[in-house]
Amino acid sequence: MQLTLDQATGLCRMAALGAGANEEAAQSLTASIIAAEAEGLSTVGLSHFIDYLEALEAGRIDGNADPVVTRPALAVYLSDARGGLAHTGFDRTIDDLAKAARLFGVAIFSQRNAYTCGALGYFTGRLAQLGLVSFAATNGPAVLAGSGSVKPVYCTNPMSFAAPAADGPPLIIDQSSSATAFVNIRKAAEDGEKIPEGWALDASGNPTTDPAAAMKGAMLAFGGQRGANIALMVEVLAAGISGANWSLDAPWFSGGPDSPGTGLFVLAIEPKLLDQDFEQRMKGQLDRLRRRYGVHIPGRARAEAAEKATARGFDVPKAVVQRISEFAQRYSPA
Repeated sequence: MQLTLDQATGLCRMAALGAGANEEAAQSLTASIIAAEAEGLSTVGLSHFIDYLEALEAGRIDGNADPVVTRPALAVYLSDARGGLAHTGFDRTIDDLAKAARLFGVAIFSQRNAYTCGALGYFTGRLAQLGLVSFAATNGPAVLAGSGSVKPVYCTNPMSFAAPAADGPPLIIDQSSSATAFVNIRKAAEDGEKIPEGWALDASGNPTTDPAAAMKGAMLAFGGQRGANIALMVEVLAAGISGANWSLDAPWFSGGPDSPGTGLFVLAIEPKLLDQDFEQRMKGQLDRLRRRYGVHIPGRARAEAAEKATARGFDVPKAVVQRISEFAQRYSPA
């Protein structure tokens, strides 16, 4: 089915409200989901939105949570999501975070007790649109084997980096510490397809190309020990310094009544304090890499997809729209 951005936004907002979210949470979640779908990130777009709706219904997300944001230092914001969304506390803080970064050169947003945050580049990309360089890290329930282990000890533990460039889309790097994202393995299982070698182990610790066996076993880090080390680094940044659940202690994001209680770390940097011409230099470097050397520049495809979606909308599987519509039909405006 083809939906315009306005149609998809209205449907998702009503579905979130119907699932038990308040207006602030519904708008915050909807904006992130529509951005992901528009940018062509369908695995963390509308199909993943159903995970949020079911989590709201089951209580894994408190749709009425009121995040508590404190400021333990002038350039540090600490958010307790209190079992709610990862997005709400960040949305409340982003303007103050940007102001602090411009004043002090750097600023940190750290969060605990949240549901998983979906597309991590959504957070860094918004800061890049404000002219800031940023780095983000987050964790979730354990699905990834550590170095020397065949059992899950980390989440896919994604990280994202973004930087603005003059007269064009920002650079946005958004990738997991695992060889692939968990949603890709789940989709392969749903579609009855095999997964590539090197993505996962089965429950006995043996390499597998069966996605169903992989979901009972453990995912593998990219680059072996080096990728697992990065997953550990992300774990410390996201969960360690925030007081969030370690991945080993995080309840699963689907099934059961408990929030995974995950962490989020975002570092914002004001580059103009170091180089007034930063954005022009970024533009020149990215153009040179792309045009002269054929380098893929992360973020360009997302921006182009979003521009097309703004004009034409996007196609969504009928079953996904129907499931979201079931929640939307529960919404009854006062």
